[in-house]
Amino acid sequence: MGERQDPPAEVQYVTLHGHRRAFVKTGSGPAVLLLHGLACDHTTWSPVIEALAQRYTVIAPDLLGHGKSAKPRADYSVGGYANAMRDLLTVLGIDKVTVVGHSFGGGVAMQFAYQFPERTERMMLVASGGLGPEVTPIIRAITTPGYHQLVGVLTVPGVRHLGIAGLRGLASTGWKSTRDLAEIAEIYETFRDPDARAAIRHVVRAVVDWRGQIVTMADRAYLTEAMPMAVVWGRDDKVIPVRHASNAAALAPNARIEVIPNAGHFPHKDHPERFVKILHDWISTTRPAVYSRAKWRTLLRAGQVGPLSPVGGTVTDLSARVQA
Repeated sequence: MGERQDPPAEVQYVTLHGHRRAFVKTGSGPAVLLLHGLACDHTTWSPVIEALAQRYTVIAPDLLGHGKSAKPRADYSVGGYANAMRDLLTVLGIDKVTVVGHSFGGGVAMQFAYQFPERTERMMLVASGGLGPEVTPIIRAITTPGYHQLVGVLTVPGVRHLGIAGLRGLASTGWKSTRDLAEIAEIYETFRDPDARAAIRHVVRAVVDWRGQIVTMADRAYLTEAMPMAVVWGRDDKVIPVRHASNAAALAPNARIEVIPNAGHFPHKDHPERFVKILHDWISTTRPAVYSRAKWRTLLRAGQVGPLSPVGGTVTDLSARVQA
């Protein structure tokens, strides 16, 4: 018999501004807000939620247009998402959080920290958008004309099942280049819902064009001087290149940078125990940011745009710092 596993945390719902929002809230202690990536939902954090809940109050929402949350014709900008996270936390009676964002959720985490520094204690970016222009062509293709119609054809039941089986088969080979295809298969499955497809298109068009990412933290990275920041990446990420971790190191020299070997775009799923160890160690060894309007004003007045090009030698291999 295998080890007994606790059932997943119950999905709860709240209506904000007329739209249903799904979320998981579990555990006790300092609050950690987990933000998933594009076309995912709170279940991307399932491998780490239980362990984190032993020390923290974990809030893992389904962003609007994703998962079990509503998928209206609405504001899908990173600013809109940041506002929604503030409102969700307010309804839940949570004043301050350590915000952790994966991929597109990293962009939302950056925006949340920028818009609401008084409510952000720390910021962790996991294989995050917003740190350079490069992104997989699959995501860029979502912005092109005909995307909606093409995906409609690809998600016809027979075609969809064949495509998902192929992706999962490739993922099972163990090749580094196909590591993330199992996750892409799950995303492919969600695209059978036309409302989900439309919502994702709106999200992507707000942050990506045919040349790549158009939203960046570069011009405001100096503000991280007032807030602990960490960056975690998988060495074998094929969605957003790992060299963006070097961009983060250049933009925010005080940030903790961790690159996990033998991990792809979902390092928290590839190595959940290691990820939890990194997150806990970082939280336990950093003081939470305390918002000061005077300090914020000083930073804004003296602000400068940081470099955008990668800087060699700044990315630390986790194998030398964290025990397996």
